[in-house]
Amino acid sequence: MGFLANKRALIVGLASNRSIAWGIAQAMRREGAELAFTYQGEKLRERVEKMAQECDSSLTMPCDVGSDEQIAEVFDTLGKSWDGLDIIVHSVAFAPAEELKGAYLENSSREGFKIAHEISSYSLSALAKAGRSMMQGRNGSIITLSYLGAERAVPNYNVMGLAKASLEANVRYLAYSLGQEGTRVNGISAGPIRTLAAAGIADFRSMLDYVEKHTPLRRNVTINEVGNVAAFLSSDLSSAVTGEIIHVDCGFSIIGM
Repeated sequence: MGFLANKRALIVGLASNRSIAWGIAQAMRREGAELAFTYQGEKLRERVEKMAQECDSSLTMPCDVGSDEQIAEVFDTLGKSWDGLDIIVHSVAFAPAEELKGAYLENSSREGFKIAHEISSYSLSALAKAGRSMMQGRNGSIITLSYLGAERAVPNYNVMGLAKASLEANVRYLAYSLGQEGTRVNGISAGPIRTLAAAGIADFRSMLDYVEKHTPLRRNVTINEVGNVAAFLSSDLSSAVTGEIIHVDCGFSIIGM
């Protein structure tokens, strides 16, 4: 029996078998969690349904995190199958592609800033708020995904770095807000991984090569390694950990020169 036995987890943001969310889903299922998934639009529905089946799940729901109505519908649907929820995984980030290349000021716009923050940061609060009643009193865990660009200037990451900084602050405020209800909130700052979302960042291949050459472990992190940490943070093994941003990046974040 795994350390997530009898836990129920909603995973938001699964897009492909290269997604960090997929690594998290596999780790959680291995440890005994029962899973539900959302998908972004009909284009991804069939793909996510097939991956859900691999995790012994038939619970898949559409969810545009920019819509409070769709978020509410997700939890309404979950409530018909589950009497409670222990884990929410927020694996969602977006900024217009034209904002993720070149110099920050030259490519930033008011609308792009708004979109990046709403989808990448506010959506965590929206999900926590909508799922609050299902999680109360269950010693639950909310997990989100960040990146070092929230702390340091990274070429081409631009407005997404600002959105991730907002997300990390969001983690701390949500942890403070929900702690008395027994819900913990943490973030994982993962190293660069070749995902669909990362493909939108200009010259991402160079970023991967640079990290591989300079990180203490001389390699890049995998979705499975991030998944293992997410599973731990969602379990009772981490019962005193909340409001934290855990770096899972083969040590790259400790490097100064």
